[in-house]
Amino acid sequence: MAKDVFTQAEQDAVRAAIQEAEKNTSGEIKVHIENHCKEDTLDRAAYVFEQLKMQETELRNGVLFYLAVKDRQFAILGDVGINLKVPKGFWDGISDIMLNYFKQGQFAIGLSEGVKAAGKQLSEHFPYQSNDENELSDDISFGKN
Repeated sequence: MAKDVFTQAEQDAVRAAIQEAEKNTSGEIKVHIENHCKEDTLDRAAYVFEQLKMQETELRNGVLFYLAVKDRQFAILGDVGINLKVPKGFWDGISDIMLNYFKQGQFAIGLSEGVKAAGKQLSEHFPYQSNDENELSDDISFGKN
């Protein structure tokens, strides 16, 4: 099971990174981890995005960090509200940061650093609002495979 790849401390660190990132932005960040991805990574991420109901955020500003650990595939998927505002290649720098850690097998650190970088960049387009509501759980979701 994918959950077994991450210790409780690593899961806590990723959750803390999500909470830290969301202090700076009204964007909603979610991490989903599976062992295997048997289809195109972006297609699978889009399916998971929908299953997690991330498209239901008020400003359509959800971001999914999808990781298939054993297949060594990942994707960052932003909702339409984000993609309408951010420049082309917005996620490339964040992907590069994460990939450097992933290549060393440091998946939790890579996810944490990517999440924090996303929060920082998203704050420019979706600043934190005093009435901001946490619309998505900060817990990591895990696939069954």
